[in-house]
Amino acid sequence: MNWQWSSFDELSTLELYAILKLRQEVFVVEQKCIYQDCDGLDKKAWHLMGIDSTDTQYPLAAYLRVVSPGIATDHPTIGRLLTHQKSRQKGVGRQLLREAIIHINRIYPDSPIQLSAQLYLESFYKSFGFISTSGPYDEDGIPHIEMIKHG
Repeated sequence: MNWQWSSFDELSTLELYAILKLRQEVFVVEQKCIYQDCDGLDKKAWHLMGIDSTDTQYPLAAYLRVVSPGIATDHPTIGRLLTHQKSRQKGVGRQLLREAIIHINRIYPDSPIQLSAQLYLESFYKSFGFISTSGPYDEDGIPHIEMIKHG
């Protein structure tokens, strides 16, 4: 897996198209969740793409974005974390989150990291040191929980 960080302005139109397409496939179609994906935060975020160079049909295997502190929350915020269906159960999601934590710690040393997790993934994030900071709440018809990881 090749990991590539890009600011919004550094994304090519093909990369942006692949990201938005995969986000729709996973969050809208698979999870049957109708919501406004393009929320204005992409332009202010770092984008991490996991690219599988051996897959010519669907090379974008994993993705997430990191929104800088002071935009969505007081802390760097991980969002839109996903893996392509073909990449699940292979540890790609763990690699993706690990890459994000390393990047955030390098850019914002000692800063807490925040995210809004789908409730069923709470134990996944806890395995990386995130702790729950809210009770479950509904976001677009899916139970979520706020979580934070301290530096």
